[in-house]
Amino acid sequence: MATISKLSKELIGTKTPKLYNRIRTTIESVFYGNNVVPVRTMKEAYELAKNSPGTIVTDMPVERAGELGLPEDAKVLLFNDGKITGRQAKLRRLVDDNNREYFGDMIRETLFRARQKKMYHAQVYIGLHPDFMLKAHLLIPEGYENTLYSWLLNFQIVNEEYTEKYEKSIKLDEGDIFIYSNPDVYPDDFPNGLALFDAENNCACLFGMRYFGEHKKGTLTLAWTIAERNGYTACHGGQKQFNLPGGKKKVIGVFGLSGSGKSTITLSNHGGKYDTVVLHDDAFIISNDDASSICLEQSYFDKTQDYPLTNEQTKYFVTVQNCGATVDEDGRVVIVTEDIRNGNGRTIKSKFATPNRIYKFDHPCDAIFWIMKDGTLPPVLKVKSPELASVMGATLATKRTSAEYVPGEDPNKLVIVPYANPFRLYPLAKDYNKFKQLFAERGVTCYIINTGHFLDKKVTPTVTLGLIEDIINDKAEFKPFGPFSDLEYMPIEGFIPDFTDEEYLRSVKARMNDRLEYISKLDEFNQIPSEGLAAIRRVVEEI
Repeated sequence: MATISKLSKELIGTKTPKLYNRIRTTIESVFYGNNVVPVRTMKEAYELAKNSPGTIVTDMPVERAGELGLPEDAKVLLFNDGKITGRQAKLRRLVDDNNREYFGDMIRETLFRARQKKMYHAQVYIGLHPDFMLKAHLLIPEGYENTLYSWLLNFQIVNEEYTEKYEKSIKLDEGDIFIYSNPDVYPDDFPNGLALFDAENNCACLFGMRYFGEHKKGTLTLAWTIAERNGYTACHGGQKQFNLPGGKKKVIGVFGLSGSGKSTITLSNHGGKYDTVVLHDDAFIISNDDASSICLEQSYFDKTQDYPLTNEQTKYFVTVQNCGATVDEDGRVVIVTEDIRNGNGRTIKSKFATPNRIYKFDHPCDAIFWIMKDGTLPPVLKVKSPELASVMGATLATKRTSAEYVPGEDPNKLVIVPYANPFRLYPLAKDYNKFKQLFAERGVTCYIINTGHFLDKKVTPTVTLGLIEDIINDKAEFKPFGPFSDLEYMPIEGFIPDFTDEEYLRSVKARMNDRLEYISKLDEFNQIPSEGLAAIRRVVEEI
C-alpha cells in the first residue's frame, strides 16, 4: 500500500519515529476514542449531513446520485457558515524543532478539553492512480457533518474499488495523513483559531475553522508535501491534454489563483474544435522523472459566483456552502448563487461535470502557463531561460479574490503568490528547483499569459483560448520582447507593445523590479537560489 497504516508490534515505537512521535501520536490517538463514530459509506455521510441542524435540503436533485454512492433520491445540500467565508492564511502555523514541545503541550490540553464531543472519523484516498495514492483520515465533531460529507465527496472515499487499486499502488515510506478538526474549539493562545501543520509527520490540527476550504486545502497541502518528498512537483493548477490529428498529443498546465481564468482554460472544450481530456482544474502532481502527471482529487471545489441557476453546470452541484436559498415559481427550494449572500460562495461539483476525465497523463507535460494579471504584459510571453521561467512562477502576480480572506485589505490589490500556491509547507527553493528541472531537463516550455488588461485593453477569454490553440498547433510565431533577451511575445492584433515608448518600457521595468524586490526581501524559509534572483535582475537591467 502507498502509505503506512499498520505496523508489526516490533516496529511500533521509537524505532519508527516518522509514525510515532509526540505530535503525530497525540493526534492519531484521539481517532480511537470511544466517542468516535466511523463513517464508512457515502450513504451514511449523506444521511448525517442531511439531518445535521442548519442544513438546507434543497429540492435540487443530485445528478447520477447512485453512481456517486448516494441514495438515488439524494438532493443538493446547502450549509452556511457565519462571518468567515474564506481561508484565513494568517492563522496557519508550522511545527518545527523550535516549537514542537510547545505545540505538543497545547494540542494535548486542547484535545482533552474536547473529549466529550461526539466525533466522526472518515477516510479517503488522495491520488487516483496506483502510481501515487495516499490514505487520509479526518476527525470532526458532531454538528459539522456537512464538512465531513463534502470532504468525502471532494476526494475519494475508501471503498472496495479504490482499495483494490490502493493495495497495488507504489509503497512510500510515509505514514497516512491524520487531520483533527474542531471548529468550535479555540486554543488559549489562538483566540481567532489555528491551522497547525506538522509537515514532516503528515498530520494537522484545525481549530476554530468552519470554512470547508480549510479542510480541503489542509489535506491537499500535506499530500503535496509528501509528493514533493517523493520526486514530484506539487501543482496548484489545472491540466488538460489535447488529442490532435495523427495521434499527436499536447499536455498543458495552467497556474493561477481563483478568478484568474485557470478553471476556464482547463475545462474549456474550445467550442468543440478539439478533443480534450481533463486531469483536474485545481490539484495535481508532475513527475520529475518523466513529466507524467497524476490527479489528486475526484471532484471540483468551485466558486458559485458565475453560476446562476440557468447555468448547465449547476446540475452537477452536490453540496453548496455559503449561498442563499429561496423558493422558485414551482414551489421548490433552490440555491441563490452569484455571491449575493456573501463573497466566495462555493460548491462541490461531481466528477460528471466534465465527461472527459482521466486520472493520469502518461504523455509528458509539454507546456506550463503562468497566469498573470499584469497590465504591462501582452496576452502571452514565451520564457526561454529555465531559471527565469521558474522565478517568474515564484513571482506570479495576480489579484486577490474573496477566496483569500484578508480583513481590511483592498480585494483588487495585486499580490504575488509563488506558483499560485499559498498552501506550501516546505521551503520555496524546493518548488523553484522542481519547476526549473521540468523546464531544463524535461523539455517543458514556459509561457506567461495575461488574462487581465494589457495597458487599458481587456484580454478576453476568446483571445486567451485562441493563443493557446495556436501554441498547441505549433502555429504561434514569437518575436523578441523588446530588449529582453530571455523573453519573446506573440504579436496579436490590438495588443502590440510599443518598444519606442519610453514610458511603456519604464512600466515594464518597474513591474519586473517589483518582482525582484519581492524575492529579495523573502525570509529564509521562502528564499530562492541566487541564480533565480540573477535571472530576474538581468531582465530589470536590460533597459
